[in-house]
Amino acid sequence: MARDLNDLKKQIFNEMLDLTGRVFIVVRYADTVVIGNRGFLPEEKERGLVLVFNRMMQFDWDETGIHASLGFGPKIEKCFVPPDEITAVFSPELAAQFVISSDQKELSEIKTKTPAAGKKADKPILKAVPDKKVVKVDFSKKK
Repeated sequence: MARDLNDLKKQIFNEMLDLTGRVFIVVRYADTVVIGNRGFLPEEKERGLVLVFNRMMQFDWDETGIHASLGFGPKIEKCFVPPDEITAVFSPELAAQFVISSDQKELSEIKTKTPAAGKKADKPILKAVPDKKVVKVDFSKKK
């Protein structure tokens, strides 16, 4: 399943890149992610790091991940991003995004709040998640 999801991330990345010429990814902190000597800043360790790719850049996305030299201010850093650590692929030009839940607890909460097949859900209840730019939709009935 993880391999299929990583293939989907790559496909969406390439489609967005072909359509607009640039694409953004959000990378979560992990020991397997290499951001040259720079590494992750403390805030990026908590929230993730946004990387921008465009058609003119030389990078390679093989079965192990993305290999690229990326600019951070005046410095160029050798980077490696395994696809498992990519939590979002998005394009502002397309107003489109593909987001993968990085929190298994959050994902299981969403699954348990989804109504059983065949049951009609009431009007959804929107809940803002503190300190995150995520809105959860609760389809369960009000009590």
